[in-house]
Amino acid sequence: MAELNPRIEQFRKMAADDPDNELGHFSLGRAYLDAGMFDGAIASFQRAIEINPQMSRAYQLLALSLMRKGQDQLAIEFLNKGVRVAHDRGDMMPRNEMMQMLRDLGAPPPELKKAEAPRPVGAGEVFCHRCNRIGPKLPSAPFSNAQGKEIQDKICQPCWREWLAMGTKVINELRLSLADPDSQRIFDQHMREFLNLG
Repeated sequence: MAELNPRIEQFRKMAADDPDNELGHFSLGRAYLDAGMFDGAIASFQRAIEINPQMSRAYQLLALSLMRKGQDQLAIEFLNKGVRVAHDRGDMMPRNEMMQMLRDLGAPPPELKKAEAPRPVGAGEVFCHRCNRIGPKLPSAPFSNAQGKEIQDKICQPCWREWLAMGTKVINELRLSLADPDSQRIFDQHMREFLNLG
């Protein structure tokens, strides 16, 4: 618990300094959830969803926080919404996990419509995992490793530019030094969550 307090304070500051920072609220919610502070987690995940209703993982962790508080009926409502959001976005892992959570609660998962076939992705384009649209592909991988290739293959240029701005905030707010392996791991986790790469 003691080691979580500095994280909670960091994310509280991040969310307070930029109230529309979905990642700040999501990260604060996760830190509260890890600390067993479920009221704070619920409020933070709800705020993250208000800012970005397409953040499927936030529905899952909000439902988990509600279940820990014994609010199963409300958890079921958010799981149903989250399953639909994840399905529409193509976020299979959170969708399947939320469907299992519904079954564990004795609630049937929602009926899901078959996804319409999107138009074919053209040359120089990518179907973006963050915005769920076809957009311009990055001309080259941002990093010379497997993660860089994954970003080039799955993230459009506008969403990558959004992350560059958000990444600067993450570095500054959390005082990360990317030469430090722990800081790099934290930075990578924020990046993958922001880009919806699981």
